[in-house]
Amino acid sequence: MQTETARFWWIAIGLSLGPAVTNGLARFAYGLLLPAMRDDLGWNYTQAGWINTANAIGYLVGALLALTLISRLGPVRLFNWGMVLTATALVFSSISRDFWVLSFWRLLAGIGGAPVFIAGGVLASAIFAEDRTRNALVIALYYGGGGLGMLATALVLPWFMAWSGNSGWPIAWLMLGLAGLAALLPSWRAASLTPRPPAGPTLSLKSGLSVGAMVPALVTYFLFGVGYVIYITFLIAWMRGQGAGPGLIATTWGVMGVAVMFSPFVWRHVLSRAEGGLALSLTSLATGSGVLLPLLLPGSISMILSAALFGLAFFMVPTSATTFVRKNLPATSWGASIALFTVVFSIGQIVGPVGAGALTDLSGSTEPGLIAAGLILILGALLAVMQRPLAGR
Repeated sequence: MQTETARFWWIAIGLSLGPAVTNGLARFAYGLLLPAMRDDLGWNYTQAGWINTANAIGYLVGALLALTLISRLGPVRLFNWGMVLTATALVFSSISRDFWVLSFWRLLAGIGGAPVFIAGGVLASAIFAEDRTRNALVIALYYGGGGLGMLATALVLPWFMAWSGNSGWPIAWLMLGLAGLAALLPSWRAASLTPRPPAGPTLSLKSGLSVGAMVPALVTYFLFGVGYVIYITFLIAWMRGQGAGPGLIATTWGVMGVAVMFSPFVWRHVLSRAEGGLALSLTSLATGSGVLLPLLLPGSISMILSAALFGLAFFMVPTSATTFVRKNLPATSWGASIALFTVVFSIGQIVGPVGAGALTDLSGSTEPGLIAAGLILILGALLAVMQRPLAGR
C-alpha cells in the first residue's frame, strides 16, 4: 500500500510538468522577455500586451477543443498532444521577428497549453479520488507545477538577457522550447500511469448546470483572469522602469516560482474545508494584495515580498475553482462546469494584457495597469464571499 501511495505522488509530480511547460515556460516567461522584445522590435505596450492576448485567445480555442474532444481522445492523449504542440510553438517562436508570425506561434502555444491544463487537471483529480484531503493536495500540486517552470526561467533568463542584450530574445525562446521538449517523456509517462477517472466527470458537456447559483464564483474567476495576467505580463517591464537589474529580477521571479510550489501546503486545509466561495475569495484577496504591495510600499524588499505573496496564491485560485466544482456538483456535471469556468477565465486573460498595454500607452507608465489589476482581483475576492455552497450535490 505504501509503495502504491508513493507511486501516486510521483505520478502527480510528473503530471505537474504540464503546467511547468504550458504556464511557467509558454505563458509566464514572456514577461521576462517582453522588455527586450519591445525595445528590439520597436513595439508599443499595446502590441506587447497583444502578444500575450494572442496566447490567451489560443488558450480559449484550445479549451473549447479540449472539452469537445476529451471524450473521443481521452485525457491522456489530449495531455500528450498538447505538450507536443506547446513545446513546438516555443521553438518556432525563435525564428521570426514579424509581429503577426510571433502572434501566430503564441496563439498555437495557447491552443496546446489549454488541453494540457484541462486534461492534466482531470488526471490529477483521479489520484486518491476517495480521499478528499489528499486529492485536494494532488490537485494543488498539479497546478503548482507552474512554479517549477518559473524557477527554471528565473535561474537562466534574466542573466542571459543581461549578457546577450535585447537582441538575444530569439535564443531565449529556443531555450524555452528545448526545455519543453525535454519534459515530454517524463510527463507522458506520468499521464500513462495515472488511474483512469470515471467517465462522468470528464466526458459530459451536456449536464444541466445551475449557472445562476454560481454567478459570484464565475465573475470572480473572470476577474482573476483579467487581473493576474496583467501582473505576470508587465511586472518585469515595471521593474525595469524602476531601475531593477538582473539580480533583483531573477530573485523576484525565482521567489515567485518557489512560492507557487509551496502554495499547496499553505492552502491545503482551506481547500479541503471550504465548501462555498471562501477559498476562492481568500486566494483572490492574497493575489490582489501581492500585486498592490510594491506600489504602496516601494523598494526591493517589498517587491520580493509581493512576488512571494502573489506566488503563494495565484495558482490556488484555479485550484479553488476546481475544488468548488468537485465539492458542490454531481460527478456528471464536472465536465460542463470546468468548461464554463475555463471559458470565463480565458475571456478575462484575453482582455487583461492588451487592455493594460493600451492603458500604459495612454498614461506613459505601467503603474496604472498594475494598480487596476490589484483592484480587480480584490473586487473578485469580495464577490466570492457571496458564493454559497450549492444544494443538491
